[in-house]
Amino acid sequence: MNKIAFRLVLVFAVLLIFSACSLLQRTTEPVFITHESGIRYRITEQGQGNGTKPLQNDMVFVHYRLMLEDSTIIDNSFDREEPVSFKMGAGQVIPGWERGISLLREGDKAIMVIPPDLAYGERAVGDIPANSTLVFDVEVVKIDPAPKPFDIPDDANIITTTSGLRYTVVEPGDGMMLISGMRVRIHYNGFFEKDMSIFDSSWQRGEPIDFTLGKGMVIKGWEEGIAKLRVGDKARLWVPYELAYGEQGRGPIPPASNLIFDVEVIDAEEVKRPQPYNVAGKDTLETESGLRYIIVNEGTGEQATEGQVVTVHYTGFLMNGNIFDSSIERGQPFRFLLGRRQVIAGWDEGVALMKPGAKYRFIIPPELAYGERATGPIPANATLVFDVELLNVE
Repeated sequence: MNKIAFRLVLVFAVLLIFSACSLLQRTTEPVFITHESGIRYRITEQGQGNGTKPLQNDMVFVHYRLMLEDSTIIDNSFDREEPVSFKMGAGQVIPGWERGISLLREGDKAIMVIPPDLAYGERAVGDIPANSTLVFDVEVVKIDPAPKPFDIPDDANIITTTSGLRYTVVEPGDGMMLISGMRVRIHYNGFFEKDMSIFDSSWQRGEPIDFTLGKGMVIKGWEEGIAKLRVGDKARLWVPYELAYGEQGRGPIPPASNLIFDVEVIDAEEVKRPQPYNVAGKDTLETESGLRYIIVNEGTGEQATEGQVVTVHYTGFLMNGNIFDSSIERGQPFRFLLGRRQVIAGWDEGVALMKPGAKYRFIIPPELAYGERATGPIPANATLVFDVELLNVE
């Protein structure tokens, strides 16, 4: 082989080696898939779950590490050891998360790169600057499928009441009949009648609703329908919009929506009617705002102050003596952040006068309560009476 030929072979070999190295480098670089929405993602570890991707209304539990493009870490659920949970399609997270997580299966680990228009856009949020592309290192820990409606037999005994409510017992229980004044615990799934899409589920949250029957604490269709049941019953209620949220709607429920509820009565108990405080012979004091109060028991220690979390038991009365709400009836004290408008103005002002262990009666004029608004069983322009016990200050 002459020198020229040898040099050509040598050059050709070097080129082959360079091409091979370049190809190897390219094939070992992370490969991201670009979704039609603009999200880029790469699955770093396949999960060992059931292989299904989350669907509309499924509850998903996700661990994540949130970073900016320069690798600055903004948030990290792994460190908190508590994954975030949200319902698919409910708008509870940024659009990029819903779309990105919908591409993954239970157990998958992935990197998702979300452009600003699917994140926070032109808004700066906390440590996230405006127009930020976000990088998420995620793990889909669990997918809870959306609850399914009860199976209703073709020959089910469906009863229609004079109000327009329809109901049927799907699976009868053997407990006591429910009556007005009982505290009941109910599990439920709520569906829109028009397409049977789910809008709420206590089963999905793992938290049954707890309320006192006959106190106007739930929609009229529930008040009537639940009172037809007994402990242990599983039933379906068809609630016309007039007995639900009316022509106004509420939250995710559009105006004039007929609703279906599949319910189960978990348990119920008789509730003793709270007795009004004995205020005979005690002075009625008044603040500059018009709040009147009667000290039944002084309590001890320091007064509650703005920004502290206070825990109270209370019973609310209308001026005719009718009870409209009571934490005692529910068996569950009420907690709130004092002075942050989480309660009516009369409460914020009145509870700030109290010490732990104190019992006060507040007489709250409409302008410090609900004013000209009617709220549930409370009429417009109502003066309200509250017997309040301050249990704890944090």
